[in-house]
Amino acid sequence: MFKSLIAIMEGTKAALQAIRANAMRSALTCLGIIIGVAAVITVVAVMQGFTKQINNMMADMAPDVTTIKPFTSPEQEMVGVRSKLTYEDFLELKGKIKEAETMTALMFTWRFAGGAQYGNKTHNSRVMGTEQDYQKAYRTYPDKGRFIRAEDDEKRRRVAFIGPSLIEKLNLPKNPVGEYIKLGGEWFRIIGVAESQGSLLGFDQDDYINIPISTMSALEGAMGSSNVQIMFRLKPEANEEQITAQITRILRQRHKIKDGQDSDFEFETAEKARANFDKFTGSATAITAGIVGISLIVGGIGVMNIMLVSVTERTRVIGTLKALGATPGFIMLQFLVEAVVLSLFGGLIGLALGYGMAAMISAMVPSMPDAFIPGWAIMLSFGFTSMIGIVFGLAPAIKAARLNPIDALRYE
Repeated sequence: MFKSLIAIMEGTKAALQAIRANAMRSALTCLGIIIGVAAVITVVAVMQGFTKQINNMMADMAPDVTTIKPFTSPEQEMVGVRSKLTYEDFLELKGKIKEAETMTALMFTWRFAGGAQYGNKTHNSRVMGTEQDYQKAYRTYPDKGRFIRAEDDEKRRRVAFIGPSLIEKLNLPKNPVGEYIKLGGEWFRIIGVAESQGSLLGFDQDDYINIPISTMSALEGAMGSSNVQIMFRLKPEANEEQITAQITRILRQRHKIKDGQDSDFEFETAEKARANFDKFTGSATAITAGIVGISLIVGGIGVMNIMLVSVTERTRVIGTLKALGATPGFIMLQFLVEAVVLSLFGGLIGLALGYGMAAMISAMVPSMPDAFIPGWAIMLSFGFTSMIGIVFGLAPAIKAARLNPIDALRYE
């Protein structure tokens, strides 16, 4: 144990001396490892930054809210069939599901695709029909004015609740409450402006307009192409499995889906959406890191080459050590430690360079989230570079350990 500790200390000392004495050669030797670790850390930092931002956004959403969305199978999409939920589906469920503490909906339609107009300014924004309970489900709070109320929906008022981006994009007054904008050829009075949520993956979350869902449905007409998402929160005492089964039965009957056929809708929760995104980013990170990790193997070959050169250069030193009683195991351990230190040196530089590159990308691209390196990525980087040092340092170490002391002392 004591001899091994001495070998580790001597190997570390020799490695640091070799790096200092041959700085350029050491840097070129570690270049593959530096590039590999920097690339992996850059990818991980950017992807984890996205994941953290998505999770923070989803944390603001009520985790106990379930969303019913239309679902179209790939086979149906290929033949041009698109599933949809309707405003009537929402009204049917809202009237029959008494166990729902909150039930609201979000309607989309092509009628308002022409954009919003104010004065001589026009901007294509997301126009969505909803009602007052949407505010509770997705925590959409007003910064100015108010959100849509029940009476707005009941009386089909032409009012609009807008995201803050519309103020600049339509050149509206700083407080636009009371102003009128034109949507789909109809005039709507602005009743409120939402709090800012910022951008997500380059997507402006503040660029939207909410109008009463009954107003949108009436303007769209019976032959419209509107589509609806339904959100609900159950009462604490309600049985989620039974309610889900009841909703499924009602919608299948309304859509005339036969036994054995797949439903044309699906249930989604915030937790499920978060899990799907985590799965996607995890797979993307693993694949990308695996590809760029190939350069680590190239770096390992460089370490092995330089260690073989080092063994040749220090042949007489090895012979002297063996003549003084150093065992083959001692010699091998010393060169292994030196290879590991070289690899870790490259890994440390690569880690700093990778984080710097990720931070620079985040700073240069406005829509990018802040770079974030999880602890497991740092541990994995150093663990992998240590393994590279051991694997590729083993051959030179064995060569050094097997040198005949007499031949080594005679080496010129």
